[in-house]
Amino acid sequence: MKAPHSIVDGVIGVITMNHGKVNALSKVLLDDIVLSLESLHSPPVRVVILRAAQGAKVFSAGHDVRELPTNGRDPLTYNDPLRQVMRKIEHCPHPVIAMIEGSVWGGACELVLGCDVIVAAEDSTFAITPAKLGVPYDIHGTLNLIKVGGIHLLKEMLFTAEPVSVIRLADCGLINHVVPRAKLEDFTMNLARQMAQTSPLVLSVLKEEMRVLANAHPLNPETYERLQALRREVYDSHDYQEGIRAFLEKRAPTFLGN
Repeated sequence: MKAPHSIVDGVIGVITMNHGKVNALSKVLLDDIVLSLESLHSPPVRVVILRAAQGAKVFSAGHDVRELPTNGRDPLTYNDPLRQVMRKIEHCPHPVIAMIEGSVWGGACELVLGCDVIVAAEDSTFAITPAKLGVPYDIHGTLNLIKVGGIHLLKEMLFTAEPVSVIRLADCGLINHVVPRAKLEDFTMNLARQMAQTSPLVLSVLKEEMRVLANAHPLNPETYERLQALRREVYDSHDYQEGIRAFLEKRAPTFLGN
């Protein structure tokens, strides 16, 4: 089991990612998170915490690049394991708290920002890195980021692919709480206990209301297909192959724009 879960105080479900040193979002890890969320879906659980192992230097390094296709196929589809986890978090009837210790990279930023509440250690950073890898991020993933953050900050993060401190993200409203690393676990557990004392029926309704309202973004079929065509041009390109090769060879990519 790569993402074991436990129950604290009888009502707080805790999912701990423990997949190597960097918790790359492999299919194995993401499938295990889905199974844990399903196990914690029903009473007596009222709140869920998603975390890395205590003392982690990297919360998650994002997508496991070794699993990205190199044959021109869309690497990020509706059935992508990360998409499945995001839907599970959205539809989970309980609040999901992300407890962040260490750096957060790539698709793991969406995973964290898709949780309902985020508590982070003060030395943590976030970097959204698809542009550095040459990977065309999918439409749903981009929309998920837009729903939670200011457009100018997100453009900077996406366009530069450079780490941003959680203090800056908190100032911009993307992070709920930034606390010293030594106090992270106690603070997060106390916050979860406060939520667990409220009406679970009301929390479930409130979460579903906010999910539906936040997703009320009509997109006509022609526009959707145009965006998908733009993405297909990227994953059929030299730059897409170069980004993956460079990552695996541990060197800087040379992008040609074609």
